Amino acid sequence: MAGCRRVVAFPSSAELGPALALLVTSRAEKAISSRGRFTLGLSGGSLVSMLSKELLALPQLDCSKWLFAFCDERLVPFDDSESTYGLYKNQLFSKVNIPDCGILAIDPSLPVGECAEDYCTKLRNAFPGEAFPVFDLLLLGMGPDGHTCSLFPDHPLLEETEKIVAPISDSPKPPPQRVTMTFPTVNSARCVAFVSTGGSKAPILKEVLEGRDGPALPAARVVPQNGELFWLVDDPAAASLTLQVERPGSGAKL
Repeated sequence: MAGCRRVVAFPSSAELGPALALLVTSRAEKAISSRGRFTLGLSGGSLVSMLSKELLALPQLDCSKWLFAFCDERLVPFDDSESTYGLYKNQLFSKVNIPDCGILAIDPSLPVGECAEDYCTKLRNAFPGEAFPVFDLLLLGMGPDGHTCSLFPDHPLLEETEKIVAPISDSPKPPPQRVTMTFPTVNSARCVAFVSTGGSKAPILKEVLEGRDGPALPAARVVPQNGELFWLVDDPAAASLTLQVERPGSGAKL
């Protein structure tokens, strides 16, 4: 249901990780049973190592019917340490049974505008007949300024309503050239899960989840139209929250 948000707090990221893997695999099982495949959008940062570690720890992980894409990507070569695809390739893709056609990535050899168009074409081909791709699950992070994907506060891309993905050449966080999903794509997903950990995230998490004066921060604008929204956080990140949070083991299932 649109606007239905669940905030689940874990004692630490060590407890959060297995719950994230469970959320991914439970949505995968549901999607494959219903539609024959599971479509997953990935983000970078600390999420790469956490997700890779926890998925690879699962017995009999089968990714043969999974389709991976990227919520945003930096326009750098895949062997660059800033490449989200490169990080996932090293830590996850090379270790699971996923065919090459199961990964949708940008072409970093193209100029940023053409790169976005090329990635858009790949997404349209993978989601035929849909105005915006409807992913089964998008995994998002949040920066200390409240940005998510490569959608930054006060940037014109926050108002984009027609494009599936868009180029950005002036990212306030380097590298400056990126390709990012737009809010219409993010908010079309069946499920979106933010992962936010660490005490440094506490002030901005409070602003995003409990409101602020002025325009809403980018992360606060993620409200799936017909899907679920999870915030998976650890206690240090949740330290400033006054809203009621769910606790693992309380009987609630992700």
